[in-house]
Amino acid sequence: MPDPTAVAVMAETGSTKTAAYAGNAGYAGNIVAADYFHSYSVVGLLAAVGVLFVAVAFGASRLLRPVVPTPEKLLTYECGVDPVGEGWAHTQVRYYVYAFLYVIFAVDSIFLFPWATVFADPRYGATTLVEMFVFLGFLTVGLLYAYKKGVLTWT
Repeated sequence: MPDPTAVAVMAETGSTKTAAYAGNAGYAGNIVAADYFHSYSVVGLLAAVGVLFVAVAFGASRLLRPVVPTPEKLLTYECGVDPVGEGWAHTQVRYYVYAFLYVIFAVDSIFLFPWATVFADPRYGATTLVEMFVFLGFLTVGLLYAYKKGVLTWT
């Protein structure tokens, strides 16, 4: 008689092997391991094909492009304005700080969408509500820290 756990494992993994092989629990474990590693091998193969595709595209563009460097082509170009003076310019750091804060809050707002879908489920409503308030608390502490440090003052 086949081992019931092996039959259950075979049913979960969708194995097409007969129940006669299910009597050997080690064999059922091999089936599960093979299915597990097969999933990773598909992902690995897809990643390798993607890397190969990018490498071939870059290699082909390098071989096919014309290489005619001129002094005019080597000039710095920005938005159609001819470069005047040196390439170094003083940049206000506050713009980067605001951009960084925007990115932080934009990325954090992405977490609101999965939370909203789970919140609608009656089994998880109260738990997800508490988790969201903890999450918003961390964001508030970070914002207060930035305010305390004077990062948000526009000077």
